[in-house]
Amino acid sequence: MSKLYIVPTPIGNLKDMTFRAVEALKDVDLILAEDTRTSGKLLKHFEISTHMQSHHMHNEHKTVDAIIQKLKSGTTVALISDAGTPAISDPGFLLTRACIENNIEVDCLPGATAFVPALVNSGLPNDKFVFEGFLPVKKGRQTRLLLLAEETRTIIFYESPHKLVKTLGHFCEYFGEDRQVSVSRELTKLFEETIRGTAKEVLDYYTNKPPKGEIVVIVGGKNKPLKG
Repeated sequence: MSKLYIVPTPIGNLKDMTFRAVEALKDVDLILAEDTRTSGKLLKHFEISTHMQSHHMHNEHKTVDAIIQKLKSGTTVALISDAGTPAISDPGFLLTRACIENNIEVDCLPGATAFVPALVNSGLPNDKFVFEGFLPVKKGRQTRLLLLAEETRTIIFYESPHKLVKTLGHFCEYFGEDRQVSVSRELTKLFEETIRGTAKEVLDYYTNKPPKGEIVVIVGGKNKPLKG
């Protein structure tokens, strides 16, 4: 029977690829890849010869219907992103929803996701948290920050290296300079780094040492006032 497999891929270290993920990618009829050039290197490393098709944020609205028809015809399909678990700040939601609406089975494999190790090693409370992903670049950014300033749960953000200093500055402005922050960079890779401290301390660090690589920012929630 047709099935869509959501398959996580390593966020840096190829040893984080699971046996089950390799097996699934070898067994399916078609792999949907965010960037076939990037995924081509991964497939070559694990000797996977399954045919690939491009599926990314710029074409997913146009390709979903055709993929659903392939699945209905009996084709088994795997969806991968450049790194991590598809649909987490990457394409995947639209296709998953369409499969569910068409009674096509969806099987999401467990595997690499950047925010989990960043959250766990931040030292900030992780019993309750909220995933924000990327903040709006311009429109709606201030409104979002004002709302999140009152959030009491730990907050998870993704950020690009060239915008990190600006974002940390906004955290100082809207959340306060003393709010606890942890920045994890290049997780699972050779130059992996986690910097922890107040928003001001972390801002000063990266102002003097411009960051590179993939970045996850963990921000402590607003402290609840003590009841008198």
